[in-house]
Order: sequence, then structure tokens, then C-alpha cells
Amino acid sequence: MKLEKASSGAFNQGVIPTIACFNNASVPLGVDFDRLIAAMQKYVDRHVAPVWGTPAKLIKTKGFRRGAWAMVLLDNADQPGALAYHDLTPDGLPISKVFVKTTLKDKELVSVSASHELVEMLIDPAINMMTTGPDPKATYDYECADPVEEESFPVDGIQMSDFVYPAYFEAFRKPRSVRFDHMNLVTKPFHLLKGGYQVVTKNGKQTQKFGSIAKKKRFEKEDRRGHRSETRRKGKLLKVEIEKVNKYFG
Repeated sequence: MKLEKASSGAFNQGVIPTIACFNNASVPLGVDFDRLIAAMQKYVDRHVAPVWGTPAKLIKTKGFRRGAWAMVLLDNADQPGALAYHDLTPDGLPISKVFVKTTLKDKELVSVSASHELVEMLIDPAINMMTTGPDPKATYDYECADPVEEESFPVDGIQMSDFVYPAYFEAFRKPRSVRFDHMNLVTKPFHLLKGGYQVVTKNGKQTQKFGSIAKKKRFEKEDRRGHRSETRRKGKLLKVEIEKVNKYFG
């Protein structure tokens, strides 16, 4: 997986992105990797893209592919070289990380975590979109899977993450007036399901809103390193440290 240093690329080039999917986790995923990629492709084609207009082509690789976005599966944030993956590929393009051991420890499905990261990357690849909402003095992170985080539906027998629709972020919508999420569980804009959360920024301070006390407790125990919310908080995207990655995974 040796790569030369590459120049930065633009996220929106008027083409359908290719996403290189590769597995550097040392433990079983709980799902066949080829079947997972195929299910995520159908998830994008039949469920996400018709709503959000975000098509993509997923391919299985052994590492980064020049000109492609990336999804990498890792053990956890403590795996040697894991945090060197940062926020962008060596080409300066979006990357999603799925921490397999962390996911399984939290008794969650790798397929749901992976599809969660995939749909959020497609809709906000630069991790910088925010919107106004119920509180006119606050901004709300434009993350489409967090508010419905613990809900999923099957695609070819593999569970995929629920996600909200554009109307979810439109505060003027009346309750039950339109569809707010794919599984039709959300009843109004900015409604959080019991397993969901949302990051809100007000007066320069970032806080989280939760759909339930139980979710808040689970969230506080999570290892958030490498998560999109941490990237937002830093306000800066960093490329993969390819030398460190190659040292452990090359």
C-alpha cells in the first residue's frame, strides 16, 4: 500500500465518486466483507441517492486508490497507526473510518456503523455543513444519521443505518406533514429518536442534545476519537499520515 505524496483534490468535481473500501481490522466483522460492500452499494443506489442525489461507486481494495474517496475498517483508535488516518485520503479526498472492536464492544453491528459513516460522508464530505433550527441563535450540525443513530433496516439481509431526509432540517415543516427519515419514525423537524443525538453550537460553545437519558449515558462512555464530531470541533481537515499508515499496514 505504498503511495507517493499526492496533491489535494476537490470534493465536488461533477463526477460520481468512487469509494475504495478496505479492511485493516484484525477481528471478524460479523458480516462477510464482500456482502457488506454489495449491500452498501444497493443502500446508496436504492435508498440514499434517490433522496439526497448522492450516487457513488463502492469498490473493494487493499488500500487507497488514487482519485478515490475511502472507507477503512480498523480495530479501534488505539490500534497502531489508526489515528494517522485522519480526515482525508493522501489525495485530499474524504475518508470514513469504522472502528470494528469499538463497535462490537458497544454491542452494535459493523454494517450499521459502516453505512452510518457512508451516508454522512456522501451528504457532507467536508464535515462543515451546519444549519439553523428551532433555536434561531444556534446552529445544528448537518449530520443525517446521528438523529436516528440506533435505527436500521435490512438490505439483502444486512442491517443498514436509518437516515433523515432534507425536510428534517427545515424547521418550518409541520409535524407529520412530510417524510422526515427513511424509516418514517421521525415525526417533525429536528426530532431526536430515543437512540439519537445532535450536536448544537451556540455562543461558540458546542453541546449535544440527546433523544433519551439512556442515550446520553451511552454517549458519554464512547471513545469519540476519530469521529466526525471531533473533526468539526477542530475545524480543520488533515490528510492521512501515509508514512505512519504504511509502517503498520503497508
